[in-house]
Amino acid sequence: MAPPLARRPGFHWSEYLLEAAELATFMVSACLAVALVEYRGSPLHPLLPQAWLRRSIIGLAMGLTAVSLIYSSWGRRSGAHMNPALTLTFFRLGKISGRDATMYILAQFSGGGLGVLLASWLLGNVLADRDVNFVLTLPGEAGIAVAFAAELGISALMLLMVLASSNHPRLQRYTGVFAGVFITLYITFEAPLSGMSMNPARSLGSALCAGKFDALWLYFVAPPLGMLLGAELYTRLRAQGYQACAKLRHDGRLRCIFCDSGASGSP
Repeated sequence: MAPPLARRPGFHWSEYLLEAAELATFMVSACLAVALVEYRGSPLHPLLPQAWLRRSIIGLAMGLTAVSLIYSSWGRRSGAHMNPALTLTFFRLGKISGRDATMYILAQFSGGGLGVLLASWLLGNVLADRDVNFVLTLPGEAGIAVAFAAELGISALMLLMVLASSNHPRLQRYTGVFAGVFITLYITFEAPLSGMSMNPARSLGSALCAGKFDALWLYFVAPPLGMLLGAELYTRLRAQGYQACAKLRHDGRLRCIFCDSGASGSP
């Protein structure tokens, strides 16, 4: 494991709030996208008779949302983790302090729930419709074991991509784009197996608002394990060098609480 980097001391409330706001925005976008194509009363639904085509549109919408958030001023400031599993993995790699990791995870869980609540206020009964179903992540017809393996696999591959691209001098600026492509492909092709979560906070936000907790444990266990596995594989396969910063897109013009660089400001 790499040695810890110099970090700004104290609590970093603006970064915590941004993490919450980013995942809340992502969840609102997810609810709107699913309602737009899956709700039978939507004008788009009759035009999209095939389930894979509807998933591909949802995937594209969510991939673009992720890319926009990662490269936004919010994402470049906080690092755009938006996922407790990712934050936990960066902590394991020594790239984020225990205090910041804890606050990030709390912020992400808060943001996931708030995002679905806001979407419920915007969409009303549409979000509760059986075809939208609060955008719950649920195991597919193949069962829980397949869903678990799928969540483990997609999480590991995502983390491997993040570390490999962010450590490559020519590719590091495109890490967020690659993440968006992965999300698009995962929703299009993997969602029938596990619902495509990769994110405990995202799954809990939907479950709390729906009041349905079927197989929720799966999304608390498989994504963190998958990302930790991906990090372990990366560090073993690469002789030297780890993720230089716990941001998906490091911008030297903005404060970085992970490597104590960028614009100055109060913690």
